Amino acid sequence: MFKKVSTVFILGFYTVFCSAQQVRPSKSSEIYRELKTLKHLPKVLYLAAHPDDENTGLLSWLINDQNVETSYLSLTRGDGGQNLLGTEQGAALGLIRTHELLEARKLDGAQQFFTRAIDFGFSKNTTDTFKQWDADSITADVVWVIRQFRPDIIICRFPPTAAAGHGQHAASAVVAEKAFKLAGDKNAFPDQLKYVNVWQPKRVLWNTFRFGAVNTTAENQLKVTVGQYDAQLGMGYGELAGLSRSLHKSQGAGTQSVAGIRTEYFSHVMGDPAKTTLFDGVIKTWTSQGNADIDQSLDKIISAFNFNNPDQSLSALLALRKKVMALNDSDLKKDKIKSLDNIILSCAGFMGEVVTNQAEAVAGDKHNFRLNLISRAENPVVLENVEWLNQSESFNRKLSKDSLITIQHDIQIPADAALTEPYWLAKPAKDAATFSVPNDTLIGLPEAESPLNVLLGLKIGSEKFQVKLPLSFKKLDPVRGDVVEALRIVPALELKFTQPLYLVKENEDLHLSLNIKVNSNKQFSKGNLSLTYNGERLGGADVNSFNGKDFTVDYVIPKAKFASINSSRLQLDANFLADGVTYNKKQVLIQYPHLPSLQYFAPATVTVMKGDIQAKVKKVGYIEGAGDFIPEFLRIAGVQVDVLKDGDFYGNTDESSGNGNQNKLSQYDAIILGVRANNTEKKLGRWMPFLWSYAKAGGNLVMQYNTNQDTTVDQLGMYNFSIANKRVTEENAEVKLLNPNHKLLNFPNKITADDFKGWVQERGAYFPAQWDAAYEPLFEMHDTDEEPLKGSTLYAKYGKGNFIYTPLAFFRQLPAGNAGAARLFFNFLSAQKN
Repeated sequence: MFKKVSTVFILGFYTVFCSAQQVRPSKSSEIYRELKTLKHLPKVLYLAAHPDDENTGLLSWLINDQNVETSYLSLTRGDGGQNLLGTEQGAALGLIRTHELLEARKLDGAQQFFTRAIDFGFSKNTTDTFKQWDADSITADVVWVIRQFRPDIIICRFPPTAAAGHGQHAASAVVAEKAFKLAGDKNAFPDQLKYVNVWQPKRVLWNTFRFGAVNTTAENQLKVTVGQYDAQLGMGYGELAGLSRSLHKSQGAGTQSVAGIRTEYFSHVMGDPAKTTLFDGVIKTWTSQGNADIDQSLDKIISAFNFNNPDQSLSALLALRKKVMALNDSDLKKDKIKSLDNIILSCAGFMGEVVTNQAEAVAGDKHNFRLNLISRAENPVVLENVEWLNQSESFNRKLSKDSLITIQHDIQIPADAALTEPYWLAKPAKDAATFSVPNDTLIGLPEAESPLNVLLGLKIGSEKFQVKLPLSFKKLDPVRGDVVEALRIVPALELKFTQPLYLVKENEDLHLSLNIKVNSNKQFSKGNLSLTYNGERLGGADVNSFNGKDFTVDYVIPKAKFASINSSRLQLDANFLADGVTYNKKQVLIQYPHLPSLQYFAPATVTVMKGDIQAKVKKVGYIEGAGDFIPEFLRIAGVQVDVLKDGDFYGNTDESSGNGNQNKLSQYDAIILGVRANNTEKKLGRWMPFLWSYAKAGGNLVMQYNTNQDTTVDQLGMYNFSIANKRVTEENAEVKLLNPNHKLLNFPNKITADDFKGWVQERGAYFPAQWDAAYEPLFEMHDTDEEPLKGSTLYAKYGKGNFIYTPLAFFRQLPAGNAGAARLFFNFLSAQKN
């Protein structure tokens, strides 16, 4: 499993997640908490399946009240979820949710780990889950995290049974039990032991719960009181938990900050049972571990800690550091020196950053950087030397108290510098359910440490420290103030099609446009662009003289080129050869206000949807829901899409005409409600009567799926239907057409079972369970060994018009280029034309 790599451990200060672009001191209250945590030896690993599965209330209590080092291990990065912020799905959504977790951890103080498992969407049981996930591989990852983090207690959020409510939830408990048994076994995953030692946690517990009507708690279970008020936080742990959980914005997981105490329940799973506390039988103090002098030193430091002048603790902390460095237990020493150095640098009020004025750089280029340093300690911090990537410079300079120093230096980016992207996306996935990583020692990390660092040699008292400062970009934003982010390494040339999807009919030429972005100052003389399908060249173009400027290449692939391709979905690859180097990457840049800029690179490909796809609509109104690609897809298909707002329902008063307010909806061939519009659009309640009137007067109203959580209106249709958590998760599940002669299945496209081939991730979710007799179901489908479901699409005639409710996953199929889904969706939009 593990490949041999060269690793160097540097004793010094660095952030836990390797994502901060500055070294900054913690607040006094945080330093005080870190000191108390340093005094407590137990560790807790909380384990579940997805971002937002974690019990943030318990994490906040463990860290801030019990002062216990705590981590959350999420098996996945949430790649298979839905996105309420934008159109990102899959890997891009997983990247967003990874960083939302990191932002949450900054608030509650926990650490964060992951495995290589890919979230492939909802699964109904562990059998289904382990058809996708390799249980041994995921177990190995969990064992690796256990051996690295060395927790005494493992707490599962879910049980391995149907009570977990999701197959991946239950699988997380199954894997936890296996990993608990194997982590202490030297014969299990022996390649890991080149880097870590075996470790046996004390016990595994299940943090039981009340979720809706499901109550798994019992009075005979171990009980813990959490949620207490913390004066240093100015809030209770339940209030802090609400703030932390609400950072899962892409999931719409906003949570109330609830004040007051509450009870958490725990059921024993494996290991030594706990009778009175979570930590029964666990070594809790340095004294119990045989180092009473460290305990005594920490007691004195904590007792004398001055919140206004934390640097007064430096002498005692430096003396303590000598004692910790003398420990025989190398794992404990490495772990605690890292924490202690954090505290020492914070008490010194040390801040350091290496920044430039531009966000992106190309390997081999040279740029000017500013090294900004400051210390607030009475006794000076001494800057002894600086390693500027590949050049050392001696200084022996004292940092005067509260006086910023700036050192300018030109730094050449190494010619072999890797592109800036998440390590788990740098290589193609091992399979549909497992990420590949460039080296196995990265497994578990939320992200890799920056490879481009300036290394400072500092001296405080008689102790020496090494501090890594990543190369960063800094700008002043007029709204956000100072923004400091990672310097992003990009290719000299980037390729990107001007639209993400193309539609072409069997007898048409394909017109494509490709934008080429030039990032380097290098002067390119000429280039050649080629486009291939499965390695066969379909077309290309020569480009002459593009000195340092972005440009767009337009070209046509003749219809004859497609004649022999028997597929309705094509993925075309673009390659650009310039001065002997082939470029074939497109940048994916994700920017949201609550996150740093996120970047990865994907092959410069585009999806072409080919076939006889008829659309008889020209103009549609769209009510936005959660992030959804469908409006863009319709515009690509030549349909005018207007996003509807208040004025479109109430009209505009034109006093000169004397017409007063007029409803505009009648101009649309169809009106579509985006996915989860009833969960996200709070004005929908007052718009619904207008939508019903639109349909009754002859309009065509198409509503996509909604959930029962945080709804705006209770009655979505003119006739009642109730939504349930019923779904078909098998994307290849058989589909039966209940009435093949129905107009929605025949105009303008003839729909057959073939149109349901090649769907991705799922058929659909949140099917209606009951509906009025006025509705006609169109399809029957089900997962293996389950009862048939008929709620995937309901149709009703209403007045002169139509109403369609469809929780089929069009929002996944259309971005994936599924022609059958497109044909069916256009039939729904064209219902009133028939």
